[in-house]
Amino acid sequence: MAVIELENISVEYRLYHERPTSFKESILRAIKTGKYRHYTKLFALRNVHLKVEKGEVFGVIGSNGAGKSTLLRVLAGVLPPTAGTRRVAGSIDSLISLGAGFDPELNAVENILLYGSLRRRKSSEIKKHIGRILEFAELGDFADTPIKYYSSGMAARLGFAVAVDSDPDVLLVDEVLAVGDERFRSKCDLVFSDLLKNGKTIFMVSHALESVKKLCTRVGVLSQGQFIYTGDADEAVRLYLSPDYATRLS
Repeated sequence: MAVIELENISVEYRLYHERPTSFKESILRAIKTGKYRHYTKLFALRNVHLKVEKGEVFGVIGSNGAGKSTLLRVLAGVLPPTAGTRRVAGSIDSLISLGAGFDPELNAVENILLYGSLRRRKSSEIKKHIGRILEFAELGDFADTPIKYYSSGMAARLGFAVAVDSDPDVLLVDEVLAVGDERFRSKCDLVFSDLLKNGKTIFMVSHALESVKKLCTRVGVLSQGQFIYTGDADEAVRLYLSPDYATRLS
């Protein structure tokens, strides 16, 4: 059963080459050229097709700018694609970037309550889980400290603890395995194992290639906004590290 289906997904950005100095200049340019501003089209994703089955750990690897973060944002529903169809079965939660969605002026407890309310969870339910979340995140005496004073590792631990506590059907993860110490990464591995035992699906993006090979049932390689390979994790990593990775397209 496919829980994630992407059909012909494309995301187009416009790169503008100049910036008008005034509103008058903009109008005059539009009259003369028929265009408000000159731009070049950039496709962060181009005609992406993908199916991920229930209970899979699907990994995505690729160089910076290949389209990995854009793909996660499309899956999370925070970025509408320029073209194509996205379908996700069941509930979805995400850890797209370290501390994403946290208010830096609020402390850990306040951010947990804020995060839960934004996901329409009952306040009474959230409060029951605060102790468990803080314990997993190992924040110690920093639970009452504003997030802006946290290290990247502390923010990652809190973000991961909050995301997995919501018990989503699909969990999107971006680079959480590339931060924190070995003990924290081992805890993440155990959480992933528990999620999979309960039939959950994990979609992860990471540069931690050894973790990708160890955890993922399938891996996709992105290059220039397109998947050039999906399948065995070892083969995906081999292709990504090969000299022709950057120029190969499907």
